[in-house]
Amino acid sequence: MRVTGAPRAPGRPARRARVAGAASAGRSSGTPPLAPGAPVLLPVSRAPRRDGLHVLVASPVHRLPAHAKVVALTALAAGVVAVPTGAWAALAACGLLVLFVVAASRLPVGLVARRMVVETPVVVFCLLLPLVATGPRVDVLGLDLARDGLVGGATLLVKATLGVLAAVVLAGTTSARDLLAGLDRLRVPRPMVAVLTFAVRYAAVLAEEARRLQVARAVRGGGDGRLRQLAAVAAGAGTLFVRGYERGERVQRSMVVRGWTGTTPALASAPATARQWALALVVPAAAVAVAVVARAAA
Repeated sequence: MRVTGAPRAPGRPARRARVAGAASAGRSSGTPPLAPGAPVLLPVSRAPRRDGLHVLVASPVHRLPAHAKVVALTALAAGVVAVPTGAWAALAACGLLVLFVVAASRLPVGLVARRMVVETPVVVFCLLLPLVATGPRVDVLGLDLARDGLVGGATLLVKATLGVLAAVVLAGTTSARDLLAGLDRLRVPRPMVAVLTFAVRYAAVLAEEARRLQVARAVRGGGDGRLRQLAAVAAGAGTLFVRGYERGERVQRSMVVRGWTGTTPALASAPATARQWALALVVPAAAVAVAVVARAAA
């Protein structure tokens, strides 16, 4: 039996108001009005997920074993470095090979460009090289530059850019754990692998410690003026070093108590197949071939 004047269920007027507001917003923006009871679809971010430097996307480069990619990066860098100074055609061919690898990795262009900022000191050095080098001089835009320094700086800049770009692809397509397992499979000395393992493990811990120090400094005022802020940053860096050293001592003592003998157990990784080796080495082999031809023609 229906009772006249019975109270409505709580929350229903608010829900109707939200639906009406959404419908009116749709009419004002020119989009079709939202029907009552229709589900609201929220925009989904299309940015790839990341785990540290590793970008989680599907690509042929991601599927290659880590030790094969390390060998390929080493061979590619050797081929690029072997190109003679001023061999612009050979450097352009190597650049096309590296760009092909970047495209095959499917890494976001913006992310790759941001990570290339680590090359800034090399860029500054290459720009200053024509100014300080000796030898025949040329006039470029009113600047008296050394010809040998100009050619050498430009060649060094191109080679460094290609090497950094290839390293960015390796870091973006390989997880830290797979990279360490690949180094172990390549028979890198176990102490070095152990040091790299601890560095990867505690980099995030030290970063979080630095964030807490920054928050504490901001809560306490952070200092007025740029000089006081720099002094606070320097003091925070010293504190972070002391805390990191003490943490390392505690970890080392706890590991010795648990039977640490100075060697890490082998990291399991599947060996690369012949097809995977062929895919990984095709670009480095082409770069080496370009370098050999350029040296023969020089």
